[in-house]
Amino acid sequence: MPHDALATSSAQPAASTAPQLHHLQPAGLYDATPNGYTHVVTVHGPAQWAFVSGQGGENQAGDLPDSFAAQAQQALSNLKLALQAAGADMGQVVKLTLLIVDHSEARFNDWQAAVRLHWSDGAPSDGAPSNTLPRFPACTLIPVPRLALPGMLIEVDAVAALPAHAQPARPPLWV
Repeated sequence: MPHDALATSSAQPAASTAPQLHHLQPAGLYDATPNGYTHVVTVHGPAQWAFVSGQGGENQAGDLPDSFAAQAQQALSNLKLALQAAGADMGQVVKLTLLIVDHSEARFNDWQAAVRLHWSDGAPSDGAPSNTLPRFPACTLIPVPRLALPGMLIEVDAVAALPAHAQPARPPLWV
């Protein structure tokens, strides 16, 4: 690792087959952690990958709330459910792609509130020193004029790194 990059690690014990995630804040780039993401996340060791399609703010019945804040919360709740079906959790997400209709500072603040609910403050939960960097996933935010469904204001997809031996939480459901 370059000497000019700060890193945190959610390293697992040596006997584990879980991949190690390293969250990097390269020197020369602004500190992205107040915005709820990390510039670089690297994955070391054997991993199984989960790719989650774009999740919107619709509930199980397919209804979309009118407010962006409610859709942002629901989109991340939907992402969490999708990850659980793959045997993963939010802490294993290494990359998000975020699409926001008519992006604004207010919508960015609502997104940040949703991120804080689902990732807390990004603090390590594995006993790492408190001076380590927050552990948010890498993220790209793309402002868009419209999404697939009328009234849809946000969509987020994810890539997660699971232990190589991870099993889905339950068998896939086909409706």
